[in-house]
Amino acid sequence: MTLIDGKAISEQVKQEIAAEVAEIVARGGKRPHLAAILVGHDGGSETYVAAKVKACEVCGFKSSLIRYESNVTEEELLAKVRELNEDDDVDGFIVQLPLPKHISEQKVIETIDYRKDVDGFHPINVGRMSIGLPCYVSATPNGILELLKRYQIGTSGKKCVVLGRSNIVGKPMAALMMQKAYPGDATVTVCHSRSKDLIKECQEADIIIAALGQPNFVKEEMVKEGAVVIDVGTTRVPDATKKSGFKLTGDVKFDEVAPKCSYITPVPGGVGPMTIVSLMKNTLLAGKKAIYQ
Repeated sequence: MTLIDGKAISEQVKQEIAAEVAEIVARGGKRPHLAAILVGHDGGSETYVAAKVKACEVCGFKSSLIRYESNVTEEELLAKVRELNEDDDVDGFIVQLPLPKHISEQKVIETIDYRKDVDGFHPINVGRMSIGLPCYVSATPNGILELLKRYQIGTSGKKCVVLGRSNIVGKPMAALMMQKAYPGDATVTVCHSRSKDLIKECQEADIIIAALGQPNFVKEEMVKEGAVVIDVGTTRVPDATKKSGFKLTGDVKFDEVAPKCSYITPVPGGVGPMTIVSLMKNTLLAGKKAIYQ
């Protein structure tokens, strides 16, 4: 069993990006600039945004954090999005989700200029991704592809089961694993809460990508010997022994499942760090105008 070390890979990728940024700046080019909008004080969002700002420093990017209280109006937020669309110094920006209930996430996503949508959530980027055109691929699926690539895990002709059908992970992941490329060329099945033979599907899978948000859902009996298991889940489960009062738990019952796997990602330290690095990669592409002029 090989443990996929997302933390180590993410550090490696950040150093590669930093070297490229240093080169761009040395040639008189513009330093890439990522902006983030954070609404309210959601614990998970605070942690993510802090990690993104820190990653920008390591990569040599300029970063801006724009904060709003959770009672900000939808119109005020959309006005800020339009302002960032027009700001030539900002290469890419994200609006950290989830947003308060009175704000339409879809409206916010669609208002972002797709050429600056480094989260890869805009319908234009999603559509381009699904037909295999260059675009900003959403961060978590992109990070998973990077892990498969760096560990040289074979995907061609393999049976891949994606657990979960969210717009952020499940759907794009399935599309990417189907594409004519490496990683890809897999036979993909998407399972979700309404799937009848979910356990049977998992038992036949060469690769399982679990993105349900249900702690310890994937058990030993669901995984065949030698399978590759990618755990996207990060649920905060109460834990009195931890200073924070909780521990991050994945969708896979790690201790049971790991001995059967050829490769598995831990939680934390697997997919999580790669998500942030993918955002950095998209920002570099935006700064270089590599995909859209």
